[in-house]
Amino acid sequence: MAQIYQSKDKNITVLGTETEFSGELTFKDNLVITGKFNGSINATGNLEISKEAVCNVDTISVNSVVVSGKVRGNIVSQNFIEMKNGSTIQGDVTTSKLRIEDGVDFQGRVSMVESAEKTDLFSMSSSEYKDSLTLYQGNNKK
Repeated sequence: MAQIYQSKDKNITVLGTETEFSGELTFKDNLVITGKFNGSINATGNLEISKEAVCNVDTISVNSVVVSGKVRGNIVSQNFIEMKNGSTIQGDVTTSKLRIEDGVDFQGRVSMVESAEKTDLFSMSSSEYKDSLTLYQGNNKK
C-alpha cells in the first residue's frame, strides 16, 4: 500500500478483488479498492485504487488518491493525485498536486488549483465559509 495509508490513527477499509460495489460511497479515513466499483465517491479521506481495480465513476472527490488500476470518470482531489505506472485514467482531474509516472495511459484534462487552507470553521464568517466552498468555481468559468 502507498505511504499515505501508513498512519496509525486512521482506519483502512479494503474492497477486495472479489468485491463488486455499485452506488455512492462516502468515507472519512482510508479506502483501498482492489475489485470493481461503479458509481460515485464523495469522501474526506484518502483513496488507493490498486492495479487490479476497475472503477467506472461519475466523480471521485477525495482528499488524495493514488491510482494504479483503471478509472473512467472525473477525479477531484483536495491534496494530490498520483498516477502510477500501468494505470489507465479516462476523465478530467482537478487537484493542487499531480504526479504522473512513465507508462500511464491518461486521457483527459488537468485543472490545477491552489490547495485549500486549513481553517477553523467556527472562527470564520458566513461569507468566508461560502467562499471556501466555491474553491473550484474560478477554474470552471468559461
